[in-house]
Amino acid sequence: MQLEVLQRKENPLLKRVEVTFKATHKAEPTPTRDALRAFLAKELNATKDIVVIDFQASTFGRYETVGAAKVYKTKEEALAIERKHILVRNKLIEPEVKEKEAAPKPEKPAPRAEKAEKPTAPAPKAEAAKPEPKPEAKPEKAAPKEEKKPPAREEKKPAEKKEEKKEEKKAEKKPEKKPEGKKKEAK
Repeated sequence: MQLEVLQRKENPLLKRVEVTFKATHKAEPTPTRDALRAFLAKELNATKDIVVIDFQASTFGRYETVGAAKVYKTKEEALAIERKHILVRNKLIEPEVKEKEAAPKPEKPAPRAEKAEKPTAPAPKAEAAKPEPKPEAKPEKAAPKEEKKPPAREEKKPAEKKEEKKEEKKAEKKPEKKPEGKKKEAK
């Protein structure tokens, strides 16, 4: 992998050097953030722990990675100035574990102990009740199946009803015309 520094800018106020770089990596996969930090540290005569990579981006179909980095004078200055998520990405600090996630873990075993005690007493009652519903359930299931079959046979009748309804509508339309004619004659 070849590393080329495209731009280098001194920032004395924040006590750092801001760098843009281009890494060419033919016949190799995209370099990791750690590998780029190591190469930048060698190139800029610094230690790896004071180099912070802001971003890196590879282009599809090319063997190039372009990015920006900052090289601080000391690690303490880097920790004081940089944002936490950038420091976590560069592995300069460990990610914080939230207290909410740690608290529910001890609570889970306590309910398990209570559950183990409860089933011991009601178990005989549940066993006595189970045999009775099972024989009742089987005859009930057979009866509804028989009831469902006859309505399927009756489905042919609605077609006949539709024809009857059509005939009734035609009959209704004819009497309406006749009274109108009678009204005209009366006038």
